[in-house]
Amino acid sequence: MITRLHTYVVESNPGEFSAQGFPTSSVGRLRIICVERMHMLYTYSMRILLTEGAGLTSRQVATQLDRLGHEVWVAVADPICLARFTRHVSKLLRVPKYGAEPLVWLDRVLDAAQEAHIDVVFPTQEQVAVLSHQLPRLTDAGLATAVPPFASLLSVQDKLSALHTLERLGVAQPRTIVVHEPSQASNWTSFPAYVKAPVGTGSTGVVRVTDAAGMDEAIGRFVAAGALRDGGVLVQEAVEGTFVMAQCVFAAGSLVAFHANERVHEGANGSAAAKSSVLVPLLRHELGRLGEALGWHGALSVDAIVADGRPSVIDVNPRLVEPGNALAAGTDMVSALLAVALGEPVAPAPPCAVGVRTHQLLMALLGSAQRPRPRRRVLDEVRRGVGHRGVYAGSSEELLPWRGDWRTVVLPVAVVLATLAKPRLWRAFTDGAVSHYALTPDGWHQLQRLAPLGEVTAATT
Repeated sequence: MITRLHTYVVESNPGEFSAQGFPTSSVGRLRIICVERMHMLYTYSMRILLTEGAGLTSRQVATQLDRLGHEVWVAVADPICLARFTRHVSKLLRVPKYGAEPLVWLDRVLDAAQEAHIDVVFPTQEQVAVLSHQLPRLTDAGLATAVPPFASLLSVQDKLSALHTLERLGVAQPRTIVVHEPSQASNWTSFPAYVKAPVGTGSTGVVRVTDAAGMDEAIGRFVAAGALRDGGVLVQEAVEGTFVMAQCVFAAGSLVAFHANERVHEGANGSAAAKSSVLVPLLRHELGRLGEALGWHGALSVDAIVADGRPSVIDVNPRLVEPGNALAAGTDMVSALLAVALGEPVAPAPPCAVGVRTHQLLMALLGSAQRPRPRRRVLDEVRRGVGHRGVYAGSSEELLPWRGDWRTVVLPVAVVLATLAKPRLWRAFTDGAVSHYALTPDGWHQLQRLAPLGEVTAATT
């Protein structure tokens, strides 16, 4: 049993520790942990680069990695982003926008990572696609990361591929049809429904429709935007139940961490402004089968509708999604993914505690500004949040924890002032963020046209 724990940060001699397996770029930041009887355990504080700084996941991951003692750098196309407003990020690296030119983005990231002596590239959004496609370039540069084989990524990266993969494996989904023009959906009578572009992130690729006219308009818009190049437009039935977000970490097809939480309060653009951890054993089983069948390596997340314990998967994301609730409930998804990136063994995590509540006040405020009578709703949200009432009772802040990090207060205060003055300004805080990290159809086509590095295909032989 450890009775004393002291941590020292020391400047070390590279020759002294490199033989023990520590990355040479980290030897100057070694930590020596002294325990009872002076036995010494050596760990090292790594310099970790997050692949974007605008998204909610990146902001949560930055907090967790910094609290673990690592130095967090973030690649950003826009320096005015979530990652700027926190002490948990050491430095922002300016890079080009990712979406339309993923290979250009990667060139800059690799150059910057080597110059900065980065140890780990930690994917927090759709950059996982180019990291998977070009993985040998990272390993040749001495950079650790955790991404699936590109062939596996192809199975779920776009919505049409995910639909077929889930069908093949017998994973439950809502009734879905694929159409190429509005007339092909003329017999659809189940409303509301969701119309989805095959390539798109969040609200940019999904439209909720309540009647045939709305569905025809959404299909026509996606077709005009080029959806036919990716196989057509999906029309999916809306099913009743609880909206659940689940995420996994796999090591070469083996499930090592799983967490699920339900959305108990909706924020901006359908985000989860408040969550509660849940157990969904059947969903864990189904995702374990999916990861094993694909030989998945790294993070994989899904959205599902759960009714009577039976899930229907409505979206698949090949990455980690908002791990804050998982950590609060006892499952450290970030540490698990970091261990997989470093090739360290990971013991499967036990089930999380049930009913652990967390929230993202910023997203709740922005969501309030989207609804009728926005000024009153924003003020009501402030009162509930500050007073820890309603969905905030017994809940902890997962996105912008302010204790010891006063810079985080800037954002919710700015949102309140802006939306009270002009409610439609909520768009200024949400619409630009997705454009900085979402992979566009053109960017995805670039990667599909090129043989992934390290894989032998007819084009490369």
